[in-house]
Amino acid sequence: MLSLFYAPGACSMAAHIVMEESGEAYQPKRMDLAKGDQKTAAYLKIHPLGRVPALALDDGSYLTENTAILPYLGQRFGLWPTDPLAQVRALSVIGFFATNVHPAFAHIRRPERYTEEASAHAGIQAVGQRMFLSHLHQIDALYADREWLSGRYSVLDPYAWVFYVWGQRIGMPMSDLKNFTALKDRMLQRAAVQRVMADEGLSL
Repeated sequence: MLSLFYAPGACSMAAHIVMEESGEAYQPKRMDLAKGDQKTAAYLKIHPLGRVPALALDDGSYLTENTAILPYLGQRFGLWPTDPLAQVRALSVIGFFATNVHPAFAHIRRPERYTEEASAHAGIQAVGQRMFLSHLHQIDALYADREWLSGRYSVLDPYAWVFYVWGQRIGMPMSDLKNFTALKDRMLQRAAVQRVMADEGLSL
């Protein structure tokens, strides 16, 4: 049985939704980041960076990072494209999310990761704000002519939805992003998303 280590409101929401979509029994391992669950010696053996998500596999080994976890779950549960070119394009989207969109948000919320000079935090956050908003517009454009990024619902859409939640959380003008907002509305109609929101204490 799979076990998912996740934290409310973190990027692990994407994998959490996918697990709920699957209908497969799994063990949810809720982490309290404020209490430092991710910094325990036991968890650092699973994820040396002390972050979520992490996925315990059937054989007892672990996967970390959305770039690995989401394609694995997508292939396991039929939420991943089967055409080779579509698979590569899906990896490209996940790479964009993980290496551009997420780090831009981290510049806003975690400037201390990027400098020890507290006086520089405001500048890092300002750059992060501009980068993150620019990336949100890019995601909005990706949804301009489609309901789902891979033509049908896949693991890409819960990952994109995470950034909508984060954008709203920090007061970005999300309602201006019409295509992205339409994706948010479609996601909110899904029972799996509703269960995850209830579990993680989220509202939109």
